Amino acid sequence: MTRRGIAVGAFAMAGWMALGVLPPGAGAQAAQRTDARTAASAGARPLPPVSPTPQSISRSGEDATVTGRVLLVVDEHTDAAARDRVVRELEQHGAERVDNVSPNDVSRATAGLLTVRLGPADRPDIADALGDTAVPNRAEGYALRVSGTKPQPEIALGGTDAAGQFYAVQTLRQLFQRADDGWKVAGAQVSDYPSMPLRGAIEGFYGPPWTTAERLDHMDFLGDMKSNTYVYAPKDDPYHRDKWREPYPPAKLAELRELIDRARADHVRFTFAVSPGASICYSDPADTKALTDKMQAMYDAGVRSFSIPLDDISYTRWNCSADAEKFGAPGRGAAARAQVSLLNTVQREFIAKRPGTNPLQMVPTEYGDLTDTAYKQTIRATLDPAVQVMWTGTDVVPPEITNAQASKAAELFGRKVFVWDNYPVNDFARTAGRLLLAPYDKREPGLSDHLSGIVSNPMNQEAASKLAVFTMSDFSWNDRGYDRDRSGRQAALYLAAGDSRTADAVQVFVDLNHMAPTFGSQPWQPQAPVFGAEVERFWQEYAGDAGRAISEFRPSVRTVTQAPAVIRDGVPDKLFLSDASRWLDATQLWGRSMEHGLNTLAAIDAHNASEAAQERKSMDSLAAAASQIMVDPAEQGQHGQVRIGDPFIEDFVSRVDNLHDESMGLPPLRELARGKTATQVSDYDWGGAFPFSADKSVDGDLSDFSTTSGGEAQPWWQVDLGSSADLEKIKIYNRTDCCAERTKDYYVLVSDQPFSGTLADQLGKPGVWSHHETDQAASPTTIATTARGRYVRVWLAATTPVELNMAEVQVYGRVKEG
Repeated sequence: MTRRGIAVGAFAMAGWMALGVLPPGAGAQAAQRTDARTAASAGARPLPPVSPTPQSISRSGEDATVTGRVLLVVDEHTDAAARDRVVRELEQHGAERVDNVSPNDVSRATAGLLTVRLGPADRPDIADALGDTAVPNRAEGYALRVSGTKPQPEIALGGTDAAGQFYAVQTLRQLFQRADDGWKVAGAQVSDYPSMPLRGAIEGFYGPPWTTAERLDHMDFLGDMKSNTYVYAPKDDPYHRDKWREPYPPAKLAELRELIDRARADHVRFTFAVSPGASICYSDPADTKALTDKMQAMYDAGVRSFSIPLDDISYTRWNCSADAEKFGAPGRGAAARAQVSLLNTVQREFIAKRPGTNPLQMVPTEYGDLTDTAYKQTIRATLDPAVQVMWTGTDVVPPEITNAQASKAAELFGRKVFVWDNYPVNDFARTAGRLLLAPYDKREPGLSDHLSGIVSNPMNQEAASKLAVFTMSDFSWNDRGYDRDRSGRQAALYLAAGDSRTADAVQVFVDLNHMAPTFGSQPWQPQAPVFGAEVERFWQEYAGDAGRAISEFRPSVRTVTQAPAVIRDGVPDKLFLSDASRWLDATQLWGRSMEHGLNTLAAIDAHNASEAAQERKSMDSLAAAASQIMVDPAEQGQHGQVRIGDPFIEDFVSRVDNLHDESMGLPPLRELARGKTATQVSDYDWGGAFPFSADKSVDGDLSDFSTTSGGEAQPWWQVDLGSSADLEKIKIYNRTDCCAERTKDYYVLVSDQPFSGTLADQLGKPGVWSHHETDQAASPTTIATTARGRYVRVWLAATTPVELNMAEVQVYGRVKEG
């Protein structure tokens, strides 16, 4: 344990190690596989880990010392961005002066200085310096060799193209190591190339788009990760979708130009996506021209990659009657014929006729399944083979992507598919209140044989997305060499700027934000796999030896409490700290609450009733404060409580409450509404495709909701608890994706008898307890009550017809046994 390290107990150490994740304070994970015998014979340290994982990396000999003056040998074929980055890295790692010289101007008087040769791998001086290091015959490939044994230290960086040169420098920056006598570069040789041609991110979520500053930041991040693709497709940019025919205003176009220029400097393809499907008339030449005019403006701004997403639209209706005349009645086959007509025209008449453009990309309307249909049959038979087709997997958010699935998708669409992976996107109801930070998983090695690439659809929070996108970039670069746990550690170190203690805290935070939901009921990545196991182990031990269990679990809880401060102190990425701020606040509060919970249990064990009561009060107060931290709708487009380590942390607090009640002879406080009979004044009718029935608010799932028809004034919802109980609190959770403003100015009523008549009839009625709530800006709203009753009703006060939407209603009370 380092002097400044976070304390780790026996429980925590076992948990972190079991998942292949280093415990806080334990330092960096083992480096990538190296030639140990070569390293030992050279008396050198193991090679540092490099991300993305290279195809081949081994020790070449001794480390090279970074001298105060460095020669950088470049020529007219050296990539400018690679040259600028290598100068920056050298200056940050000990070089006081970097001289640019041509291959023919390396003076003998410079013997002893570190010499760095950067450019095409076939340049004679670079080829000679690379020696037997293999140069991949692949696009974006590179070879790198570090030698500290020649008369002077030398580094050769050779790319098969300009991007390869840039990526060689991205590997070099990870080979710097601090030594007692200054900076050295690890003696490595690397032969590397990407397994997948396309790698990166698609800004394709619903909700507030990223800012220009966030997009610029992400371009630089993608460059660091050797990712070559950014797709501009924010659903809530009106000029991308609703106003696709309209040109961008000058100020917005200037912002886009800045992004395009930055992307070029980072060797990232800025892919401009325009989504006309909701209103285009496929048979109208004027609409096709409006589309290509929009694309031409972006071509003039420097864009060379284009996408036409046709997702999330209907193919059961046309936007104009002329389409029915040309393509037939609405349906799968007709929709595909219309789309192919447009896409082939754009590919052949626009893309193919402009210099430097990459093949057109498209997102099909059927983007998330493996069912053969008339739509897919038409696509594979008639869509221009050059057009790249995107696919999200077997669902919108797939729990896995296997080689067999990818192979089938390629068969169905008649080409390798380009995966739009909806991770770690958090714009749908089941992700409300969450950051999705878990490392990439459940995507099979070997997918590079079946895919043209993978792009991540990240979160509304750009910088917080880096932890997951880092690991996705690692996978797409070298899927067969991907190690989930190693990549997760590397992502934490990247965010922590190499500081092990900060990276430890980041991994604690990742574990508490590990949940990755699908559109179904089961997540494809679990919440808090480390800390959740620690909590469960604690309760098992507590039943046998309370004192020992409390003592051994306390360091684990303290780790959670301390992690936010360590992250804020050690992570230099201010955008990340801003994105994660509410979750960091909640983590600290929940950790402190749990510490007081342990104190409560210790006091109960010591039969100290007054201390137990005081510690419980502190625990409950901190838990209530944590529960009131809400997401920012302006940032995420959703409402609701920030979720951290759930349900393990909140269940811990509830269990301590019940144990304290038990110590005082009270029956436990229980949630009484779950699964009970719920009714409402009317049901919203959406054709039965997704029921919004009253029971959705007592099913324990915060991502679905009940909704009344909207046709009544003062609509109501109620639950029958089955029998009367002494109630203490009622918690009302709003629908998370919208409509929070509707559930305010309402009454909560409790009665032992069924309700009848109007709202006015119930107010002040003997035997009916009521509470008037006028502030429902966020959820949950917790309403304290001392009522006794069987029926609980939520009743809007609105005197005009309106929907009543609620995600969940929880009723807590005490029921005496027997």
